[in-house]
Amino acid sequence: MSIKYDVVVVGGGPAGLLAAGKAAMEGSRVLLLEKMEKPARKLRITGKGRCNITNLKPLDEFLEEINPEPNFLRDAFREFFSQDIIDLINKQGVETIFERGQRVFPASGKAKDVAEALIRWAQSYRVEIICHAQVDGIRIEHGRAIGLTYISTKSNKPLTQTIYCDCVVLATGGKSYPATGSSGDGYRLARECGHKIFPPRPALMGVETTPVLKDANGLFLKNVNLSLFINGKKKAKEFGELELSPFGLDGPIVVRLSRTIVDAIDQDSKVELHLDLKPALDIEKLDARIKREIQDAPRSALVDIVRKLLPKELVYTLIDQLNLAAQKPVSRISSQELDEIRSWLKKIVFRVDSYRGWDEAIITAGGISLKEVNPRTMESKLVKGLYFAGELLDLDGSTGGFNLQIAYSTGWLAGKSAALEVRRTTLKS
Repeated sequence: MSIKYDVVVVGGGPAGLLAAGKAAMEGSRVLLLEKMEKPARKLRITGKGRCNITNLKPLDEFLEEINPEPNFLRDAFREFFSQDIIDLINKQGVETIFERGQRVFPASGKAKDVAEALIRWAQSYRVEIICHAQVDGIRIEHGRAIGLTYISTKSNKPLTQTIYCDCVVLATGGKSYPATGSSGDGYRLARECGHKIFPPRPALMGVETTPVLKDANGLFLKNVNLSLFINGKKKAKEFGELELSPFGLDGPIVVRLSRTIVDAIDQDSKVELHLDLKPALDIEKLDARIKREIQDAPRSALVDIVRKLLPKELVYTLIDQLNLAAQKPVSRISSQELDEIRSWLKKIVFRVDSYRGWDEAIITAGGISLKEVNPRTMESKLVKGLYFAGELLDLDGSTGGFNLQIAYSTGWLAGKSAALEVRRTTLKS
């Protein structure tokens, strides 16, 4: 005999857990289906295991960090925003701390504490959770979602089950970190329901460049500028921390530019990154600094002066790239060589050859067309009783807690809307 639920949520990440918990809070009987062995697998590793829970920027500043249509989220953010998720997990025993950039983290430094808090919260409202459940398709009759089929993979003999319900919430995540379960299943399910999917692309990851500064692999550079040029035109600039990686460039400021870089590479555009190692000094001030170092140590070798200007890992990178003589006395350095050193410090040019793949992308760009989703409810405009939340939608944000907040807020609004639809349906019958 089939069991009927009011709301079935597909996907046990932050969006799915918020949707399930909110729907249950509103009085619905809720089932959450998760294809992995436990919910919130990806959340447990986010932020390198620390979990940047959210960001406390004011609404308008927060929206500036989101692409491609930030205003789509205004209703969701009015319903549930950054302080709301902080309060929710605080009540579940997870203390929070605040770091630069208005970022919020668990005081424990453990992402798993946030994941377990969200699961406890959902279960406190009697959300039923079934794991090892791979959803195969959404059942639709007369333009309305009436249930779904899923394959139970817990045993050696997969078993197909049918579940009936009044509303379905799809919150399966994108395609990033596929080992955690985000393999793009939701796009197929949404497409089968008639929805347009903008091609999913990896976002927020490192890029592969020429040159690779091999001697400095793993070096973190702080307080540097990175400018993005596409087909010779400057498109963006970021200031902050950068990592020199075995494949090219990584780190926060690279990651923030990566969404634009991916689209440009996919369009076969010429992409360059210009690194300024001394953004606090203009050309004149940098020139004066170098000359002062020379005057203070007139018997030094060139390499000794360079050591005062750069981290040790980059000293011989500069010398080799400019074909300089490391032991040349500074008294014999030519004005041309000084110009070359100064220019290198202010602009190292990297050609971007490619970008890293799904295994390293923090989030997914692209997804379900926002034109086919009601921003006031997260309900499909094509199928009644079908709702979407989280990374499935064609929305993505910068690093800093923005993407998780999108998941919480859209999940909360989808769960609330689904529960209200259940009540309306019940009253009609």
